[in-house]
Order: sequence, then C-alpha cells, then structure tokens
Amino acid sequence: MSLLDRFQHNIRQQHLFSPKDKLLLAVSGGVDSVVLCELCKQAEYDFIIAHCNFQLRGEESERDEQFVRMLGEKYRTEVLVKKFETEKYAADHKLSIQEAARELRYTWFEELVNNLLATENSRSKETPTHHSPLTIHLLTAHHADDNNETLLMNFFRGTGLHGLTGIPVKTGHIRRPLLIFSKEDLIAFAKENKLDFVEDSSNLSSKYTRNYFRNEIIPAISKVYPQVKENLQDNIERFKEIEKLYKVSVGGIRKKLCKQKGNEIHIPVRQLMGYNNKALVYEIISGYGFSEKQVDEVIRLAESESGRYISSPDTTYRIIKHRHWFIISPVIAVESENSIIEESEKQIQFAGGTLLLEITGNQEPVTNNYTACLDAKTISFPLLLRKWKAGDYFYPLGMKKKKKLARFFIDQKLSKADKEKIWVLEMNNKIIWVVGHRIDDRVKITAATKKVLKIRFINHLQTE
Repeated sequence: MSLLDRFQHNIRQQHLFSPKDKLLLAVSGGVDSVVLCELCKQAEYDFIIAHCNFQLRGEESERDEQFVRMLGEKYRTEVLVKKFETEKYAADHKLSIQEAARELRYTWFEELVNNLLATENSRSKETPTHHSPLTIHLLTAHHADDNNETLLMNFFRGTGLHGLTGIPVKTGHIRRPLLIFSKEDLIAFAKENKLDFVEDSSNLSSKYTRNYFRNEIIPAISKVYPQVKENLQDNIERFKEIEKLYKVSVGGIRKKLCKQKGNEIHIPVRQLMGYNNKALVYEIISGYGFSEKQVDEVIRLAESESGRYISSPDTTYRIIKHRHWFIISPVIAVESENSIIEESEKQIQFAGGTLLLEITGNQEPVTNNYTACLDAKTISFPLLLRKWKAGDYFYPLGMKKKKKLARFFIDQKLSKADKEKIWVLEMNNKIIWVVGHRIDDRVKITAATKKVLKIRFINHLQTE
C-alpha cells in the first residue's frame, strides 16, 4: 500500500474528516508539513495554509515565510501568515520560548477556525442553500517520531496514564493524520515526489527539551534496543487500550461514590479512602482543577477535623472536609451550599443572602435575630456556612442542653418552606448560629468578653 493510500485509509478508519470538509493546514515549511500539503493535494482535499513566523531565527524565519507563500502559489490556495513577538510574549508571561510559541500558535489557529466558520455562516445567511454546514479542521503534521518523544518526555516529567498515550489523533478542531508515519516515511515520500522543503537550523540544537530527546536520548537508547521506535509505538497503542479499560473502571467507581448536590459533589471519606488508591483520588479531583501533587493533601485532609479544606491551584474549587464527607464546592459562595469563611473575610454572599462580619469591643448582646454577637475568643476560623441537615443540633442561647434543629423549628412554628431556607454557621463540627434565628449558648458574650465577632445577616427577602 502506498503512503497516499495509507494516509487516506487512516483518515477513514479514524473518522478524522470527510472529503467535503474544509482543511486548515499548519505549515512550517519543513519536510513534515510539506508532505502533509502534498498528500492533501493528491487526495484532492480542499485546504488553505496557515504559517506562524515566530521571528526567532532572523533571516531564516523570513526565508521560511517566503517559502510557505510559494507553496500557496504551487497549490493555488490561500496562505495566512501571522508574525509573533515570541520572545517578548515569553518574557511577559514567564514562559519558555517553546511554551510561548505553542500558546501563540494554537490561540491563533483557534481564532482562524472560528473566523472561517463565522464567515461561512454569514455567507449562508445571505445565500441560503440546502447544503449541510461547513466543517473546518486544523491539520498538523505531527508524526510517529513526535509521538515517541512526547511519550518519553511525559514519562520522565511525571504524568498519569493519559500522558503515556502520546499525542491524540484528534482534539477539538485539530486532526493529526500523519501520526502513523515515521520521519523516515515522510522523507522517503518527499524524495519520491521531488518535494522541496526548508530546514530549521534550531532542530540541530539540543538546548530545547524535545530536540534533546530527539538528538541525544532516543539515538542512545537505539544502541541498546535497535527497535526502540517501533516498541514505543506499540506501547502507545497498549496504553491507549489500557486507558479505555481504566476509564470504564474509574467511571463506575466515581458514579458510586460521587453524589451531585446542586453545584457540589459529596463524597464519603471512608469509602474513598477504603480503596487505598491515589490514582482514584486523582481521577476524582482532577476534573475540578486539582493537581496530582495535591493527592497527598486530600489523604491528610481525610484525617483532619471537620471544616478544614484545600483549594485548587486556580482557587476556583475547594475540597471541604465536613464530618464524614468530602465536599467539592465552587469557591464563589453564591453558587455553593457549603462555603468557607476565613478570618480575613468581611462579606460573604450566598444563596440565602449576605453575611457582614466585623470585630468590635465588648457590647451588650443584640437581640435582633439577624445579628449574631459572639465572643471572639471562642471562635476558631475557618467557619463553615451550610444548609442545615437532619440530625443537626445545637445548644440554643440560654439553654444548657442540646436541641435538635428539627425540634427547634417545630418550637419556632416554621413551615416546611421556611425550614428549607435555613442556613447554619458551623465551627469545628459544632453549630454556632442558626442564621437568622438563634446563636449557640457556648459562644455567647459574657462579662469576661473583650472582643466581639459581630455577624449581620441580610436576608434577600428582608426589607429594612
């Protein structure tokens, strides 16, 4: 089977795109992307070319741009070019040159796809037809050698199982139809078809991580294991198959453990820890922005007291330890049924209203149900603001015996609808305020009180 036949067979087998789709080819001018252009031309696909000039190699960068423009003339197709101030972007965003180039090119590619789709949609409105909507795919020239390097870099960098499955053949709009071909395959095709291409001199330098693996590590391993490239490809396929089974297993356990409650996920601590499996913990928390390095923090959190928590690196989610549960909750309180209150916070918005917190000197207790005056000395942050639950109890102000909230609500003659709106403020596993109703006797102001934590509740339905 010729390389062109294998190319087309792979596209059909992987369902990458159809002959009627519009293709945007990422072309650097090197042999890989030039072969991609030629294959798409011989297969009679409709494509345009996009070229990134990162302005990192002086005259060589300009040479590459001009060469790609000539490719556009050869294939009689449009060439889109973008010049980037890569070094400045890397410095401004504290990124390596490689990371900066990657961010810049993929951001631009995404813009191009969206703009092409918007233009096509606009034309469709002007001249309505019965044709199906245009589908646009971005094609990159990643090949099997790139895949091997990615696998090794991920392995030594330290990733989960997914990192060992290499480069995905498709991601969003992106398609990578050359992943089944080795570099040698592409060079042979270029020679056979007398294709001109440009050489990137930076590829000869091993100062970049990928080049170091390409130029130093893999050739060194090949001296011991001559079939290393083929073996790595086989391993990538094995890891992909293993990941499928892994996802099925993890999905079943996740469904069993994770209970969706509004915008929160509730997980029984004992059951999760009973699996004694860090990979499972990671798979559950990673979907909320938590890193693999935080798995040990979650395990320690399981042994901590109620009310403790950890935050995701981007601070959008928290994992709260609440009695026998982990609660994965959005940090924005108004979206959550469980909100952490730190000592530094002065205002908390939540679904039930707003809490205003301040520290004052000793004062006479306020009798207003919407204001809690607590002995600051008895308060230990963080506090947990949450909806009340069956089984909750506290020591109502003026009483030395505990009372279940359900009984307290009956005494207060609250309707079922009223009870559903009740929030409580909790500290170290004990309720210190039934918000809008009664504080706990254990945190009341006394003659010995020197500082008062004053919390005012503004009910969304209350008018003052």
